[in-house]
Amino acid sequence: MNIIVCVKQVPDTTEVKLDPVTGTLIREGVPTIMNPDDKAALELALQLKDNNGATVTVVTMGPPQAEKVLREALGMGADEAYLMTDRAFAGADTWATSKTIAAFLKTLQYDLIICGRQAIDGDTAQVGPQICEHLGIPQVSYCEEVKMEDGAIIAKRQFEDRHHIIKMKTPCALTALSECIEPRYMNVGKIVDAYEKEIKVIGFDALGLERDEIGLKGSPTKVKKSGSKGVIPKGEKMEVEPAEAATIITEYLHKNHII
Repeated sequence: MNIIVCVKQVPDTTEVKLDPVTGTLIREGVPTIMNPDDKAALELALQLKDNNGATVTVVTMGPPQAEKVLREALGMGADEAYLMTDRAFAGADTWATSKTIAAFLKTLQYDLIICGRQAIDGDTAQVGPQICEHLGIPQVSYCEEVKMEDGAIIAKRQFEDRHHIIKMKTPCALTALSECIEPRYMNVGKIVDAYEKEIKVIGFDALGLERDEIGLKGSPTKVKKSGSKGVIPKGEKMEVEPAEAATIITEYLHKNHII
């Protein structure tokens, strides 16, 4: 069984900054980590490897320093790693990102693709499902457990106040929830092995795409404006009876054209 896990290097902070001209993330001087949902996706893949036998391949798209999260994935137990990096990929929105990654995944053999639900720097939850649409394979999102049964994938999917148990034939894909999955730690032996393994670098020329299909040029969505959160002025506290409070609130809402 061949499993591909898509991971992303993200800022280790919620205070992300955007370039006001391009609307893209400013990475300089910001510590980075493996995206938590992606680490959960990797853990699901490694559990399948432990229980059923599998080859786990990790793929990331990003700047050269994104190699760090691939080494971490290898240290956790992944078998192979690919770094997709090229200036042509820069500035991509979710559509261009998913198209670029899918173009590379088409060159690999896989039975299952696992992505994190969403990245903490964008919170769109779009890239994983979009990759599946580009590849034309079935998908189940918001997964917290996965197992194999009679050659098929059985996924437990979180859904509001209940769970769905869904069975799929391969090839297929999942997205994983970090809050429901506890990733394993790297061990010393695997860390040593991780730095001896080759990370294969994939550039634009390996994908068979046109330059205007990817990166900033290939992104149909653009950031119009970015800025920090505005300061909320201090409110006024009043100690009045409920009836009077209702009148004050209603007058305020009318005054501000809310009702």
